[in-house]
Amino acid sequence: MSKTTGRILLFLPIFVILGFIALITVMVMTAPRPERVSAEPAPVAVFAAQVENTNVQLSVSTQGEVRPITQINLVPQVSGRIVYVNPNFIEGGFFDAGETLIQIEDADYRLAVTRAQAQVAQAQQALVREQAESDLAASEWQELGQGEASSLTLREPQLAQARASLAAANAQLQEAQLNLARTRVSAPFAGRVRSRLADLGQFVSPGTQLGQVFSTDAVQIRLPLTDNELSMLNIPVAFQATEDNPGPRVRVSATLAGQYREWEAELVRTDSAIDSQTRVLYGIAEIDDPYGAAAEAGGSPLPVGLFVDAAIEGRVVDGAYVMPRSALRGEDTVYVAELGGTLSIRNVSVITSNPEQLIVSGGVSADDMAITSPVRAASNGMRIRTIGPDGEIIDARSAVLNSDDDEADEDDAEGQGEEARLASSAG
Repeated sequence: MSKTTGRILLFLPIFVILGFIALITVMVMTAPRPERVSAEPAPVAVFAAQVENTNVQLSVSTQGEVRPITQINLVPQVSGRIVYVNPNFIEGGFFDAGETLIQIEDADYRLAVTRAQAQVAQAQQALVREQAESDLAASEWQELGQGEASSLTLREPQLAQARASLAAANAQLQEAQLNLARTRVSAPFAGRVRSRLADLGQFVSPGTQLGQVFSTDAVQIRLPLTDNELSMLNIPVAFQATEDNPGPRVRVSATLAGQYREWEAELVRTDSAIDSQTRVLYGIAEIDDPYGAAAEAGGSPLPVGLFVDAAIEGRVVDGAYVMPRSALRGEDTVYVAELGGTLSIRNVSVITSNPEQLIVSGGVSADDMAITSPVRAASNGMRIRTIGPDGEIIDARSAVLNSDDDEADEDDAEGQGEEARLASSAG
C-alpha cells in the first residue's frame, strides 16, 4: 500500500463525520419553521347585575336611645317624717296623675291651720267692731259736728288697719292649708318610677330627693344626622313639625326579649344647635303612649333606655339608578360590562348607599350591567366574561361570536344547496 492510500484511509473517518455534520446543518437550516401565534390573555370572569332605573324613596338609617320627654326628681316642699309610702312607689311601678306617692306626717300642719283659722276669726271680729265704731262716729258728726269731718274723726285709719289684719290672717290661713296639702307628695302626670330614695319612717326636709319619676304619655329619641343625611330628608336645619307640615315618619326597631320589634314614630323637630364635638345635628323623634297604643302596635312596650335603630323616611328621587352596593369602587367609581365583552370604568354621582344598595343619579344607564365581583388591575377595554347573579353566562361578546358562527353555518348550507342544484342540472 502506498503512502497516499494510507493517508486517505487515515483521514476518511474525519471526512465522514464532517460530511454528516454538514448534512445535519443543511437539514436544520432548510427545515420549515413553525409559525409563532401570539397568545391573547384569557377573559377575566366577573359577576354582574342589571342596573335598574326607578323612582327611589330615600331612607336615612341612624340610631338613638329612648328617653322620657318629662322626667323629674320627686322632692318634698315641707319637712316631716314619712308615714305612708304608696306600694306603687317602687322601681318600675306605675302611678296615676295626682296619686299620693308619699305622705308626710301632718299633725303639726293641721295645728297650724287651726291657729290660722282662730286668727282669722279674731281679725273678723275686730273688723266688725271697728266698722261699728266708724259708723257711730260718722253719725255723731252729722248730728253735732260742723263742716267736713276728718278721716281720723271717722276712724278710717283704724278701719283700714282692721281690714289689713283680716287679710293677713287669711293669708296665714291659706299658707297653713297649703303646707298641709304639701304633706301629700304626688306627680302631676301619669308615669313610672325610675328610682326610690326614701322610705317609711325617714325624716325629710324641703329639697330632699325622694326618687325619680317620668311621664309615660310619650317618649323621644335623639337621632344624629349628618349634613348629607339632612339633604336626603329634605328638611330645614331649624325644623319644627306642625299640623300643616308634619315631620317624616320614622320606623324604630330593636331586638327585645329575643324578638325583633318595630314601632312607628315621627320626627317632630331638630335640635337647637349642631353638636360641637361630633359635628352632627340631632333630630328628635317622638312616640306617643309607648306603654299603651304603641305597645299594642309594636307587640311590646318601648322601654326607656332602650338603644334602637331608626329608619327615617326621606325624599323621593325620580329616575334614580339602583345597583348592588358591591358595585361601588372607592368613592364614585363603577365597573360596567360593555357589549363585546370588555370592561368600562365609569364615574357616577352617588346619592346614597346602604349595605344592600347603591343609588346614583348619573354615569350609568338602565341597559348597563354593573360588575359586582372584585377585579384586579382593572382597566378600560379589559376582556371579561360576564356571569349573572344566577350563574348564567351573559357575556355579550360570546353572544356576538355565536351569532357570527350561525351566519357562517347558514352560508355553508346555502353553498351546498347551490352545488346540488348545479349537479342535478348537468345530469
